Amino acid sequence: MTDGRWELLRALGAVADSPAAAGAVAPSLGLDVPAAAEHTEVFVLNTPPYASVYVGPEGALGGEATDRAAGFWRALALTPPAEPDHLTALLSLYAHLGQAAAGTRRPATAAALTRSRAALLSEHLWPWLPAYLDAVTDVAGPALTAWATLARRALTAEYRDTPAQAGLPLVLRAAPPRLTAEGRISDLTSALTTPARSGIILTRRRLAAGAGQAGVGHRIGERRFTLHAMLDQDPVPTLAWLAGEARRWQRCHRPRGTGDATGHWWHARAAHTAQILHDAATAGAEVPELRR
Repeated sequence: MTDGRWELLRALGAVADSPAAAGAVAPSLGLDVPAAAEHTEVFVLNTPPYASVYVGPEGALGGEATDRAAGFWRALALTPPAEPDHLTALLSLYAHLGQAAAGTRRPATAAALTRSRAALLSEHLWPWLPAYLDAVTDVAGPALTAWATLARRALTAEYRDTPAQAGLPLVLRAAPPRLTAEGRISDLTSALTTPARSGIILTRRRLAAGAGQAGVGHRIGERRFTLHAMLDQDPVPTLAWLAGEARRWQRCHRPRGTGDATGHWWHARAAHTAQILHDAATAGAEVPELRR
């Protein structure tokens, strides 16, 4: 293990922190410096880099997923930062554990640090980062698309270098129920904007594109409000677009290696969502979830 490996991961995490941090480290990564507007578009407006947004039962910042990340810091006898599930903090911790294991002369200490790093990867990074980086690629300009590509390559290398963990990570075992065919429009929009329920990541940018493809007006606002308005205007083409979006995510969630239970889980959840939405679009406005 070389320091370069850990510095790469630490720098990749720093890009997501702020425009100033991205400007400081991008040249060392061989990347163009992203404009502040692009940084805000990606990391604030569309794909905030917090694990809780993607694996939490609320599909929003905070909650159980953030508490679980904070608990991991405490288990290492470290004080959790203000944002313990932020990508910058998680990759910095991952690099710190790797560097500490490489630097100690005590085999038992090195082994314990390596186990902690493997747990951090399997429980707090791998469950959401592959899909997250795909979502970034959907909305980013050239500079941050290149960042996502490099981050995906580095993350996949870490995954392949780490012994496979048995079964699903806790955060996915504790995931909320998947999408169902019952309920009102508000239930549907809530499920679809919670990645851990639907298996898909609906960003503001993708919703705007979807409104155009479905031939409905795009009402600017919180994502659930925007999606509710789309379904209100013309449910069938909106559902058809959503089904196609779920199929696209099903393809994105291809397992990244032998025994990738996490990839299989996301793939299956997106496939289920695609089928529910396809059936709803075929049935039309008589299905229960389209009633007010």
